[in-house]
Amino acid sequence: MTRSWLTHEEDGFSMVEVIVAMSIAAIALIGAMGAIHAADRGMRQGLTGTRARAMVESRLEAKRSARWQSILLDDMNNDGVPDVVMRDDGQSGDATAGDGIFTGTWAQDGVQLVWTLKPNRAGSLSAAGSVTVEAVAAYGVGNGSAVEIKMAMVRANPTFVGGR
Repeated sequence: MTRSWLTHEEDGFSMVEVIVAMSIAAIALIGAMGAIHAADRGMRQGLTGTRARAMVESRLEAKRSARWQSILLDDMNNDGVPDVVMRDDGQSGDATAGDGIFTGTWAQDGVQLVWTLKPNRAGSLSAAGSVTVEAVAAYGVGNGSAVEIKMAMVRANPTFVGGR
């Protein structure tokens, strides 16, 4: 039996079937793009969190290895020149002037880093037997809230010879 090209008995898809298939494909594509966007946002937050933790650990290690005489100086870009001088003046992140707690701040790549030195006794830093060093890194997450990473250590004064 031969078929004529003029008959309408040919098999195929109707316009409604094509539109339904395209709609399903579009919904699946939108879902996949949303999943990619969520994964990208999560990776960026994870990267920022990793960067913040590294900055906190780096500040603590810098204070651990610094000479006691230059413990209030910080070379943030490792060029041999101090970029930050920790102060107790009530400005630039320091809560209260004259409270004996020295503060330094640095912002980089969406992370705000604040570190403090608190001597174990009032007076000059050279008269202190030790200091508590605390570093806090804060960064924002997508929903408007912030995440903080906080670490601390105690550093002994190697030249301390006892109370006077």
